[in-house]
Amino acid sequence: MITRLTFSTASRVLHQLRHDRRTIALIMLLPCLLLGIVAWMFADTPMVIDQFGPLLLGVFPMLVMFLITSVATLRERQSGTLERLMTTPIRRADFVLGYALAFALLATLQGLVLTAFAVWVCGMDARGDLWLIVGVAVLDAVLGCVLGLAASALATTEFQAVQMMPLFIFPQLLTGGLLMPRDQMPQVLEWFSRAMPLTYGMEALRDLAAGADLGDVQGAVGAICAFIVGALALAILTLRRRTP
Repeated sequence: MITRLTFSTASRVLHQLRHDRRTIALIMLLPCLLLGIVAWMFADTPMVIDQFGPLLLGVFPMLVMFLITSVATLRERQSGTLERLMTTPIRRADFVLGYALAFALLATLQGLVLTAFAVWVCGMDARGDLWLIVGVAVLDAVLGCVLGLAASALATTEFQAVQMMPLFIFPQLLTGGLLMPRDQMPQVLEWFSRAMPLTYGMEALRDLAAGADLGDVQGAVGAICAFIVGALALAILTLRRRTP
């Protein structure tokens, strides 16, 4: 349940990030830079960016937000900030939801910037509604945030938080449909793919870019939302006050 303390936590996180220009630049500019490199590499074959651009709209924001959120949460524990906060009326849910809310706002801005860059700078052909594409890209970024919150519970140092990325993200990249259509994978890998959240984000973005409407992707969007709720619950249950 979102309370006044949740909004207070979100406000504190946003205030801290406002003075951290490097993090803001990383969130807003790095996905655009990576997508721009891909578009530049295949400038002579625009069909490549049309095919893979929508998938990368889900991948790059999720990677960036996972990394930043997991490291930021761990830093709160290492500095003792979280332990001091827990002596106040704030609850674990307030802390996690406040973080998720703050980064969800940044993810929304990131989704707007990245989609605009993909369509109007990289020339990606998007036949579906742009607001739906932005919405799913934002959901993927939020998913990265909450997975980062959950992953931070397993790490004791910032280096270990970075190491969580290969464990949480890379298997999803390999089986989510970026390298090979899921129906062409060995059956075990296809089953694994269907259990991974990024699969549904990439699937929805690909279909929307091809001209699908909300009704066509509501199942995938619902799956993403379910994974977000599950990851939030896991993050709340596993949050530790301090790093041993």
